[in-house]
Amino acid sequence: MFEKKYNQRKRIMARQAYEYTKTVLEKVSFNAELFYKELEKAYETLLPHEIQELKIWLETYLETKPELNQRMRLVK
Repeated sequence: MFEKKYNQRKRIMARQAYEYTKTVLEKVSFNAELFYKELEKAYETLLPHEIQELKIWLETYLETKPELNQRMRLVK
């Protein structure tokens, strides 16, 4: 019972970290240098499946940000 609640809480916290990362990236997207520093932090802290989700989100998000999209090739 305890393990089930612990795992559920762990998933919720991981999800919150992922959502927080997206929020931060959106807020610093005005500056490519800041954006990529935050992206590097995200790759260091998020779980592998969250990184995959983030990559999918980035593809969509960067369609409207050509100034960031050019440097994205270096990250992929």
